[in-house]
Amino acid sequence: MAAPPGGAGRRANRLDPGSTRLALVVGGLVLALIAGFAIGRIDTGPGASTASGSATTGQADDGHVHPPGTAPHEHPAAGAAGVTTGAEVGGLSLSAGGFTLVPTTASFPVGRSQDFRFQVRGTDRAPVTNFTVQHEKPMHLIVVRRDLSGFQHLHPTMAPDGTWSIPLTLPEAGVWRAYADFAASDSAGRQTAVTLGVDLVASGDYRPRPLPAVAREATADDFTVTFEGTPQVGTTQPLLFRIFRNGSPVTGLERYLGAYGHLVALRDGDLGYVHVHPEEQLVGGAVKFWLAAPSPGNYRLYLDFQVEGTVRTAEFTLTVA
Repeated sequence: MAAPPGGAGRRANRLDPGSTRLALVVGGLVLALIAGFAIGRIDTGPGASTASGSATTGQADDGHVHPPGTAPHEHPAAGAAGVTTGAEVGGLSLSAGGFTLVPTTASFPVGRSQDFRFQVRGTDRAPVTNFTVQHEKPMHLIVVRRDLSGFQHLHPTMAPDGTWSIPLTLPEAGVWRAYADFAASDSAGRQTAVTLGVDLVASGDYRPRPLPAVAREATADDFTVTFEGTPQVGTTQPLLFRIFRNGSPVTGLERYLGAYGHLVALRDGDLGYVHVHPEEQLVGGAVKFWLAAPSPGNYRLYLDFQVEGTVRTAEFTLTVA
């Protein structure tokens, strides 16, 4: 039997229920995305961050959030965790940020000085020669054995061909980690702050030391150093270091490399590196840092400070829950 006139058209115009539901879901998602974008653009009032930074929230021009009342401080190199989950970690690789650390040798005699030479090369494989002075030096070289003993903070010099060198003594056998902490420009003129790491070997009878016990007090020559504060993962917390001699607070603390102290934190296990610098001025006689731990675990802290023209290092073991 022939279909009534217009019957096929009516069937074609009738919407399938499944199609109707799909259209409604898609439409709802679109509306939700539009609404979310609009809400995200609304100024939440005084203190809301802006693209150029806000003093009320501590939003700095470098894009990092600093705690209220603090001066801008060092955020280490590219490469690892972001500040939303902890401090950035560097030194885990030979290459990062478009730069590669190329040492001439990684083998050293035990207890004897030997020049450590290396280049930093860009993506074009050419040696980089354009470095920015940071904290009064264009290159900071940190050396520590993999059991976190034997810490050294050195400053090599660069030849015109981009080769850095410094006499280096590894006092005991074992595998040592060398960190090159710098800011440099690549062939396109882009400047990057980065920390690269390489293992060095001093052959011999290696007897690793256990990590020292957790403590909030350390000695360096005739100085006693204490610290207050508890680093946490995901939130920046203050750390205050106080320096004493013969039981009395040191009043003659001197600036070293432009600051009253330098703090390196190394994570036990992978030796992840975090380099932190303090506030511009002392706070109640203490050297004050701000630090967010990159992850739970054990850390070794190394505080460099200068008194009467001599730099000393106080070391602490810290456990972050």
